[in-house]
Amino acid sequence: MKMLRNLAFAGTLAAVAAVGIVAPAQAQRDPAYAAARSSGEVGEQNNGYLGVVGQETPALRRLVNDINIKRKAVYTRRAQAEGATVEQYAKAGGCEAIARTVPGEKYQAPDGSWQTRSSAAPMRDPACT
Repeated sequence: MKMLRNLAFAGTLAAVAAVGIVAPAQAQRDPAYAAARSSGEVGEQNNGYLGVVGQETPALRRLVNDINIKRKAVYTRRAQAEGATVEQYAKAGGCEAIARTVPGEKYQAPDGSWQTRSSAAPMRDPACT
């Protein structure tokens, strides 16, 4: 059973990587998102969604919620098209988003702690391939 889940996850991860769904195009163009990401106020979580790192403000929470709503909509559409669950697609999206972080950006390590990306590869869940 676990092997089947791992195979399904690997297939979902491949589909996510193929279509590059990690961050909606609108979010990447938003200067507030870019500033929050580069300053380490937000980071990529293991679950495929953006998280607030440290001190939360109402503006930061609105920004993160808006991006996460858009991500969930993309995950939902893609999961339905691929015959996967939204959670599987989101987890695969998290693997891909963490892999795409650049030095200085925050991401969630497999143990749930926030890390700052260095020039080395980020620590990712062993299920991420």
